[in-house]
Amino acid sequence: MILKKVADRLNRTIVKFQQVLRIAKDRDVNETDTVSIIKDMLAEVFGYDKYIDITSEFAVRSTFCDLAIKLDNKVEYLIEAKAIGMELKENHLRQAIDYGANNGAQWVILTNGLTWQVHKIKFEQPISHELICEFNIADIDPKNEEHQDKLFIICKEGLVKAAREEFHEKILTVNRFTIGALVLGEEVVNLIRRELRKISGGVLVAPEEIAKVLSSEVLKRDVIEGDDAAKAQSRVKRFYAKATKRPRETEEEKPQSDDKKEGATFSDNLLSQSPQPPTPEKE
Repeated sequence: MILKKVADRLNRTIVKFQQVLRIAKDRDVNETDTVSIIKDMLAEVFGYDKYIDITSEFAVRSTFCDLAIKLDNKVEYLIEAKAIGMELKENHLRQAIDYGANNGAQWVILTNGLTWQVHKIKFEQPISHELICEFNIADIDPKNEEHQDKLFIICKEGLVKAAREEFHEKILTVNRFTIGALVLGEEVVNLIRRELRKISGGVLVAPEEIAKVLSSEVLKRDVIEGDDAAKAQSRVKRFYAKATKRPRETEEEKPQSDDKKEGATFSDNLLSQSPQPPTPEKE
């Protein structure tokens, strides 16, 4: 559940930027202007201080990344931006991943203003990455909790509350591979064995027989085979081997300063220069 303050801000700003981005796409604005809109969004939608938390043309070795979000002098996100009319492609993602890998930043965002992709870099050999979430601002309903959760992992308040890490953990946990590994695990197989004995009036079934039926007749092959399935099975085995639950840390809400009123932004100017659609009449 996101903070009420953040929910109110999303409700207030998402509709505005849906209109801004629609105008910008109709005008096919260039990458520089798209970056200006993204900076406005980072400030107004996602709660960052435009002059303290956001760095433009962030140096990464011998080149520059479009934007960086830094809190307490730590890079939280590197952002690679493309023009709003440009479709995000694999070579754009490789560019963003390279920036993160060369800077040691674990989290990168690839966006054209409308489409936002959040990736987590895995510093292994070779370097790999995982898509954590993707959304299109035009499709966002700011009152939808699922949509709010996706936006919150980019918000400044979300970083303070480790929302992206929690979101990532949920992805790792609630998927067909982990659930398949749990179903084939000793705990669940033994539970099924006990229930079968109850409903059959005492018939004994070997755990191996149950596991065979589950793996060959109940579960799909791609759920129990392949790299993702092997990783999930290893994770479940490690959990039961430790037989302890990881404590969940809670953190008190840190008050954030109210949004500062600033002069007209690029996005505000874009809105003011375009005819406003009629306000729908309330029924």
